[in-house]
Amino acid sequence: MLTDKGAPDWRRRAEQELPRGVVRVVTRDDHDTAFSTGYVPSRLLVSTLLPPDDPVRALLAELVAELGWALEPERGRTRRAARLEESPEVTKERLSRYPWASGTPGTERFRLVSAISTAPTPDAWEVLRVARSRGIGLPGVGLEHVGFLAPFHSTNPFHSTNPFHSTNPFHSTNPFHSTNPYAGGDTPSIEYGFAGSGGRQVVAYVGPDPADATAKPAGSAVVAVVDTGCGSHPWLDPVVVTAFAAAGFTDAGNDPEARPDQLGPLDGMLDEGSGHGTFVAGLVHQSAPHAGIAPVRVAGSDGLWEEQDLVDTLTALVVQVEGGARLDVLNLSLGFYHETPEQNAFDITVAELLLRLRRAGVVVVCSAGNDSTDRPMFPAALGPWNPAPAGGTPWIDPGDGAPLVSVGALNPNGTVALFSNIGPWVRCFAPGAAVLSTLPAGGASGFEGGVQATASDPLGGVARETIDPDDFSGGFAVWSGTSFAAPVVAGLIAAELQSVSAEPSVERARAAVAAVLGRMQPPSA
Repeated sequence: MLTDKGAPDWRRRAEQELPRGVVRVVTRDDHDTAFSTGYVPSRLLVSTLLPPDDPVRALLAELVAELGWALEPERGRTRRAARLEESPEVTKERLSRYPWASGTPGTERFRLVSAISTAPTPDAWEVLRVARSRGIGLPGVGLEHVGFLAPFHSTNPFHSTNPFHSTNPFHSTNPFHSTNPYAGGDTPSIEYGFAGSGGRQVVAYVGPDPADATAKPAGSAVVAVVDTGCGSHPWLDPVVVTAFAAAGFTDAGNDPEARPDQLGPLDGMLDEGSGHGTFVAGLVHQSAPHAGIAPVRVAGSDGLWEEQDLVDTLTALVVQVEGGARLDVLNLSLGFYHETPEQNAFDITVAELLLRLRRAGVVVVCSAGNDSTDRPMFPAALGPWNPAPAGGTPWIDPGDGAPLVSVGALNPNGTVALFSNIGPWVRCFAPGAAVLSTLPAGGASGFEGGVQATASDPLGGVARETIDPDDFSGGFAVWSGTSFAAPVVAGLIAAELQSVSAEPSVERARAAVAAVLGRMQPPSA
């Protein structure tokens, strides 16, 4: 009898294989003025910025009923974010930007269910499409987007960063794989997906822990990494802090940093998102060796996350930071593409939650995405645009918070990586292609794939073999993505903040970001 006591049974594995959502594919003859996106079709999110008595809520219910459906409030959630409080001054300021938003930041999740037997299968996009076709405004009502992390493979149809991934016949667990509308076909960028050209690859590092090679600074900064969590590693174990761990998922049974193969057949192939958070944390550590790193798990081993979970996580961070917990920098190596990124058609809840953190002096650093496009990806595009679009940015920034910095990726020679997103909303570029960082170390972590060395010849009790291409138990790897450019910058900002012993503040954050960006070299011509 073959069993693994701590492993999920087949039911749980099969459930994890189910797609999180669908990709809305748009064709040229569509007339709904919206673009492709990934979302959960059976759910709508309603921002709690929209007060309970707002007529929009009744209008939404009427429209849903007309389509033969009903809105069912979500019940039985095991992890629900606390309701935020805010001062009248904060509400007044936001009302000057959004006259409808008199509530506090957060979202309520509703399920669309059939109310009559002849109704078509519920689809949240159809609700918004019909409303917009009739000129009906539904501020605060939006799709529940399915977002992704941003190593090179998880946002693209190339998917080949893991060279062994093509042996997985269940490739469709990621709805963004072969139907991803954001990037198309085989392009030269596919090279970044291959081991030896920037793909996830085993590597040996023989230098010292950066913390051993640098003097300890005057201050102590904390960087939160909202990602897949963080595995055990000799570099990271001394600096990891657990102050914000409860803000994310805590189930050890599906921890991507401890159980890297949760999807597909039982063949040991490492999942796309596994190790991502540890790799990001290692890059922060290289830039700021003595900074505290606070992992917060929001994504699974598939590298995907749902918008409500990100909202809940950010809400929990706001509660703790405003309650006195120390946080200097927030790294978000994740994102999604919105179907209507224009003012009055864009849901602002995540932006307002990030604003709460920024007003508390927290610098937010976001990856720009890996689709070689200038289409805005969020939350990276919630920062300043240069130049600003003619119709205004999707979200109105009051300008009184710490900076939000969006980061694209550079090649080792200083040129912009071909996969990196670009555009007026990308503020800076940092090394992100073929960079070296940490993965969970040691055999006990299980971070070893099913592929074996091609040849082995033990002699005299000594193991002798060729390189095992997916055995990362040595603790280091090379990987590519704007996911990994962002933590380089996040770490540099944290190190700058540590050079002065002071509590987080907007002024301190702005000075640190200005100093770091001022020292960064522009991309090579």
